[in-house]
Amino acid sequence: MAEDLIKDNVNKDIVVLSIESSCDETSAAVVKNGREVLSNIIATQIDIHKRYGGVVPEIASRNHVDCISTVVDEALNKAGTTLDDIDLVACTYGPGLVGALLVGLSTAKAMAYSAKKPFLGVHHIEGHIAANYITHKDLEPPYICLVVSGGHSNLVYVKDYTEFEILGRTRDDAVGEAFDKVSRVIGLEYPGGPKIDKLAKEGKPTYKLPKTFFEDSLDFSFSGIKTAVINLVHKEGDKINVPDLCASFEEAVTDVLLSNLLKACEMKGTTKVALAGGVSANSYLRSRLDKMGEENNLMIYYPELVYCTDNAAMIGAAAYFDYIAGKTSGWDLNAIPYLKLGDKLRK
Repeated sequence: MAEDLIKDNVNKDIVVLSIESSCDETSAAVVKNGREVLSNIIATQIDIHKRYGGVVPEIASRNHVDCISTVVDEALNKAGTTLDDIDLVACTYGPGLVGALLVGLSTAKAMAYSAKKPFLGVHHIEGHIAANYITHKDLEPPYICLVVSGGHSNLVYVKDYTEFEILGRTRDDAVGEAFDKVSRVIGLEYPGGPKIDKLAKEGKPTYKLPKTFFEDSLDFSFSGIKTAVINLVHKEGDKINVPDLCASFEEAVTDVLLSNLLKACEMKGTTKVALAGGVSANSYLRSRLDKMGEENNLMIYYPELVYCTDNAAMIGAAAYFDYIAGKTSGWDLNAIPYLKLGDKLRK
């Protein structure tokens, strides 16, 4: 069936209605041909979860239920489209919070089924990678992508639009998770990443923090630096210079990320590098990556800030490339909260 759909649509524009609800953003978008965003509506829950110091899964799920219909309607209206104009309905099916995922998945299935449109489940991390195709219309595989977010730290060799090789991944905490935990211990509000980034600009990297490297692998580990910061704060208390600590933490984490990234480029013989994920919005990481690019003759790509954090436009971009490769999903596709990059279920 999928092959027939592709043959029918190969010479026309493909318009995707996409939904993202893996964590605490409810988002819907309309994306044409994987790179042109006609609308991208995001309803964030940051203010709701801020009082708890992090995302509460049950509260996130209930808020997705409350607003998803409104968000989808707004995305269609802003794009000037109706379901009749849509070629494909897509959504995130993993990884993420299972209750949150199920809200988007159920909505997308219902809309696709009622409108007699094909349905496709998208891997959340593939969506983050595909966000670069929206900002950079000329970006084509192969290239190395550093995926850094609250739940994921991956070094990925993007062989083709739908083909990925994992070169390295976190063995414990993801880098965004480390940012959030460090921010909590030094008394910053959720989400901690942007606040650490801001404070670090006022400080200097005067604290020596551990950096973990593996001789035989490009994997990451950030539990050690997180624990070191926690112990340092407990030991020194009010004597801690918070801006200096933020600058030291950012520098140590970035050193590890970029060291492994450069090794990955050398391993694969590529000069194209992309960033993806929520932490790709970090200004220090971007500036250091730009400098590394200049020093090593690398072409550097990263998404616009709105496409760094969770959004449905990136899901629509990824869905397009899966769809033209002949992939769709069955109505029995379920949410998979611990789905790893490279693990795909397609019907």
